[in-house]
Amino acid sequence: MKLPALLLASGLLIAAVFLLEPIAQDPGYHEFADSRRLLGIANFLNVSSNFLFLPAGIAGLALLGRGSRDGILTELRPAYAGFFIGIFLIGIGSSWYHLAPDNATLLWDRAPMTIAFMSLFTIIVGEQVSIRIAQRLFIPLIAAGTLSVLYWYLTETTNVLCTEPGPATCGDLRLYVLVQFLPMVLIPVLLVAWRSPFDRTGFLWGMLLLYVASKLLELFDAPVFRMTGAISGHSIKHLLAATSALLFLYGLRTRRPSEKSGNP
Repeated sequence: MKLPALLLASGLLIAAVFLLEPIAQDPGYHEFADSRRLLGIANFLNVSSNFLFLPAGIAGLALLGRGSRDGILTELRPAYAGFFIGIFLIGIGSSWYHLAPDNATLLWDRAPMTIAFMSLFTIIVGEQVSIRIAQRLFIPLIAAGTLSVLYWYLTETTNVLCTEPGPATCGDLRLYVLVQFLPMVLIPVLLVAWRSPFDRTGFLWGMLLLYVASKLLELFDAPVFRMTGAISGHSIKHLLAATSALLFLYGLRTRRPSEKSGNP
């Protein structure tokens, strides 16, 4: 009964989002509190704070490249690889975006995020619920994540959703909102409702807490910058998000199969 109930709840959440009016991109989204130039680089801290994603992604792929490990389900290796590839590409795409923030560069910031989100969700489904279900979901989820960003960008640039003349912002972020937030709503449910095949899941809860903290810091970008006078909320958001990827890597390295393991 747990899985049908979860599917029903997910369907209702998805339907609820699409009952909303199209969600346009905030025209002020690209205006960050800290635009200081250093070493000839515009928006230096917002750019450089992404660099931590690069070693996190490389270290994760190196871990997978070493062969079988107790903390990794071999059947889900493509999803683990997808997560760390996404993390590495976030380091590149987000740095590129913050050099010259606009919708065109934001596309390359958001696309890698969807790869990481969808890969992580696949991993949690495979570890907690069913390996077979996760294997079947992986490619469709990656495709859905990529399409959500492309759909937003096309609606934003073509203004096909505009009903009034003028330079209105007429994109639609509903698909991207689902891709980013629905997995983060469902993952805690999966962790509580199903038994993990591994001896520890605390690092996964740590990742979720870091994610929530990073979104709050993004929301309070300017107040944090005014308070610290040195670093903005958005820059700290990058550091926390990259730390969450490193925490995941730590968990994969240190956990071991529990006595009652083995998802179908």
